[in-house]
Amino acid sequence: MKQASIMKNTGRPLKNHSSFGQALRNSLTMAYRGLLKIRRTPEQLFDVTLQPILFTLMFTYIFGGAISGDVQSYLPIIIPGILVQTVISTSIVTGVQLREDMDKGVFDRFKSLPIARIAPLAGALLADTIRYAIATVLTFVMGYLMGYSPEGGFGFIVIAALLVIVCAWAVSWIFAFFGVIARTAASVQGISMMVLFPLTFLSNAFVPVETMPNWLQWFVQVNPISHLVSAVRELANTGIIGTEFILSLVSAAAIVVVFAPLTVRAYMRRT
Repeated sequence: MKQASIMKNTGRPLKNHSSFGQALRNSLTMAYRGLLKIRRTPEQLFDVTLQPILFTLMFTYIFGGAISGDVQSYLPIIIPGILVQTVISTSIVTGVQLREDMDKGVFDRFKSLPIARIAPLAGALLADTIRYAIATVLTFVMGYLMGYSPEGGFGFIVIAALLVIVCAWAVSWIFAFFGVIARTAASVQGISMMVLFPLTFLSNAFVPVETMPNWLQWFVQVNPISHLVSAVRELANTGIIGTEFILSLVSAAAIVVVFAPLTVRAYMRRT
């Protein structure tokens, strides 16, 4: 009893709480906590609800005529691009909210509970997949209302949506790492935007690669965002699961392999 009391007071998980199954249940509980935060403060969803609508309208009507001649011809190009840009950008919130929770001492309170230490971090990452799903659905719905009719069919639309969500979840590990090591939430957002903006705008998301200068094309062609956008276009517009799809999954897996251990190690040291 004395040992159990010491373990609880120091925040170290008890032996019967150290299993993978217990860690998974704790993580799902923390993910549910994240969903409750969204329900109580729905303004947290403004970025995933308003951004797809605004960006789709602005980019389509600004660039549609100049790039494709008319809006309808531009929709098969811009909708996958907006989808990837919006959902990947949403993953920045993971690192920002993580840093805010750590600054407020929320994670210090979690340390006093007999739960897996990794659960708060894993739960936050799981909860944010709901945000990615909302942004994905709204982007496709907005495109449909504007006249976008993907020839790949509903099944391939679902595959494209799942691919973007999986890749966004993988990228969120990068921003979670920034959230753990940075000093303030503002610095997390600033660093994340500096990383993400070049990747999203120096890609094939909005304009054809061949219209860019030769010195820039090489970067666009190796940019993982370009591969993801191409994969979504192939899935939605033609119903093809090709090389771009495989490259996107490989890139996502590589990000997780590199940044998940780094984030977990840094998180364990901080907590």
